[in-house]
Amino acid sequence: MDSLNRRSAMALGLTAAAVPFFAVATSARAAKHYGPDEGKELAPGVRLVEVGAGNSDIPAYKSIQIVDVVFQPGAVAPATVMDNDMVCMITAGEFTIKKVDKEFNLKEGDMYTCAKGTTDEAKNTSNVVGVHRIAVLVPA
Repeated sequence: MDSLNRRSAMALGLTAAAVPFFAVATSARAAKHYGPDEGKELAPGVRLVEVGAGNSDIPAYKSIQIVDVVFQPGAVAPATVMDNDMVCMITAGEFTIKKVDKEFNLKEGDMYTCAKGTTDEAKNTSNVVGVHRIAVLVPA
């Protein structure tokens, strides 16, 4: 615990604060199966569906938006610069995530974070429709 600095504590706190949003949003839509044309197209086979939004009690953020990014099997969301800090959870499928300095694989139930200004690419590597549930932290 000696190596826990302010930045690590803040990241841990933000992740913990987002967990209730995932629990509520996941239970509200857990049985939802998205159609191939639902939401807004981001890339071929990749669509963004707005789930909900609410005010934030975290001083650095005025609100939190929950969205699902729905990937058809094999679909890729090309490398994109993140406009906001985000906490992401895989609610369906399996993905390969590429960041500038690393690449990793995730499956249903796994979480990861994206920092504002960083670049991420995601690919659905499963043979089912994959879903990223994302808590977008909107700055104050």
